[in-house]
Amino acid sequence: MNLNQVTMPVSDMDEATLFYRKMGFLQIVDTPHYARFECPDGDATFSLSLSDDAGVGSAIVYFEHEDLDCWVGQLKEKGFTFAEEPKDHSYLWREAVLFDPSGNKLKLYWAGENRKNPPWRVERSA
Repeated sequence: MNLNQVTMPVSDMDEATLFYRKMGFLQIVDTPHYARFECPDGDATFSLSLSDDAGVGSAIVYFEHEDLDCWVGQLKEKGFTFAEEPKDHSYLWREAVLFDPSGNKLKLYWAGENRKNPPWRVERSA
């Protein structure tokens, strides 16, 4: 099993697609009500769906980058505003927080080996 994608609600498709392209994502589907993007590295994708419920949910989308501080600096030079600057957390991830134009919370982070193998990892199956 593999996760295919995450779809986020947006209130303004043009504004949202511009935001994500400006962040560096490659837009691969473009309709008035739906857009899909490829991440620059790896094979992950995510999509946007025009919705009256944009910004209402509590989902948080994480985008990983090994050189987080440099990436955040590049985005700030492009005019992105961060709610939280990069900082180290007790769960061994370094994260920065920003919001897209529809209010979706985005965490840009780097966790290295701790992403899937933190010291407290447990392995359980059904």
